[in-house]
Amino acid sequence: MEKDKTTRNSERKPEYRYEVLVRPGRTLSDAALASLTGEVRRVAATCFDPIPDYQVMVGTREAFEDKVLALAWNEDGSLAGFCSALLLDVPEVGEVLHLGLTCVCPAERGSGLTHKLTSRGLTTYLLHRGLFRRIWVTNCAAVLSSLGNVALHFENVYPSPFATAAPTATHRAIARAVDERYRKEIYIAPAARFDVAHFVFRGSVADTVFQKDAGDRRYHHRMSDLNLFYTALMDFRTGDEVLQVGQASVWGALRHSLRKLLGAGSKGRSGPACKPMLPVPGNGAANGLSATRATAS
Repeated sequence: MEKDKTTRNSERKPEYRYEVLVRPGRTLSDAALASLTGEVRRVAATCFDPIPDYQVMVGTREAFEDKVLALAWNEDGSLAGFCSALLLDVPEVGEVLHLGLTCVCPAERGSGLTHKLTSRGLTTYLLHRGLFRRIWVTNCAAVLSSLGNVALHFENVYPSPFATAAPTATHRAIARAVDERYRKEIYIAPAARFDVAHFVFRGSVADTVFQKDAGDRRYHHRMSDLNLFYTALMDFRTGDEVLQVGQASVWGALRHSLRKLLGAGSKGRSGPACKPMLPVPGNGAANGLSATRATAS
């Protein structure tokens, strides 16, 4: 468990208390689990209407047993936001961290809380696994900001405009496991078709709360080249989502933090020039954006 504090911008300058729980369904009492479920669903209700039957929002002990849950608590004890990552058991690979879902109450948005929750959850899990170990991660989304951030901040990501090679056997094994074993847990429609050539689930979130209008720029990345690359992979009108597979390490996270301190991440300069290295389908015109899957803030 990790606890820390950070100040958010407001007149009162209140503070968040952070808490990170690894597989809380195995350790929390029934009363604690019920209380946490109530807070999670309260926050989720500010992001979704209706609340989907998905992830920790289901509220069962089983739903919390395979999660890495980062929480931000207000001074009054209410939950301001949460990030719930999913642990996948992949044959011949081991444990893989799926970045999952982040929800933040509207009143708390604009303070960078989504990024802070994701970072704290990931860092805690990396330290839990071992300081010198590199882990495999996945992300399934049509949120352009989410896809762009994973491409920029993680290692060996596929698909990515920075990729210089085809996916490895491990990339493909993880993608196959997501397709064949974890559709329900990741909220991928049973009827969706997995496009192996592009790592895209065709029709993954059609007609669900995760499909939104492409004109909503809240879900765009600040780097237009990243938006163009991932838009070209999907047809948002039919609810497509990209599956990203990559790696993370403590040292990679430190390098990213150093780049931010040096200003390399400002004004869209946090990565190399975007030159798509993948063949992309010809359906680049996108009229719908599946949004709050990876981040709801």
